[in-house]
Amino acid sequence: MLTRTISTLAITATLLVGMGSAVAAHHKGEHDIVDTAMKNDDFSTLVAAVKAADLVDTLKGEGPFTVFAPTNAAFNKLPDGTVESLLKPENKGKLTDILTYHVVPGKVTAEQVMGMSSATTVQGSDVMIKTSYGDVKVDNATVIKPDIMTTNGVIHVIDTVIMP
Repeated sequence: MLTRTISTLAITATLLVGMGSAVAAHHKGEHDIVDTAMKNDDFSTLVAAVKAADLVDTLKGEGPFTVFAPTNAAFNKLPDGTVESLLKPENKGKLTDILTYHVVPGKVTAEQVMGMSSATTVQGSDVMIKTSYGDVKVDNATVIKPDIMTTNGVIHVIDTVIMP
């Protein structure tokens, strides 16, 4: 039991280290999820996708929501032409499925995520959650910045776009 507690504390400490000034600035939750993402250049592709899928009003809503937010670098890992294709109006349904797969109802902090093995997304499918040696994985993505607090939830930055 003590080993598990120490491991949990080590994982929590690892997640909290290096959150950076951008996270600290949003710790109080001064802005909603969309406005917080819009203020961070690393989320410009995500913001464009949220707009193309007509999810802005939803993610500006009361919530609360937990968003596993892929960075621009995460979107760049997708095969060439994937993002451009998904942003087309005829692919709005598929884009919406992908984006809502990154959203979990409720406000789930990093500490809570570490106690979970899965979470049901707004899209309807479950994401798998694994913690190991200080890393938190959501499906095949690693959480690289946890607990960016917003007025209507929390953002956990991930390094890979996850697919339903």
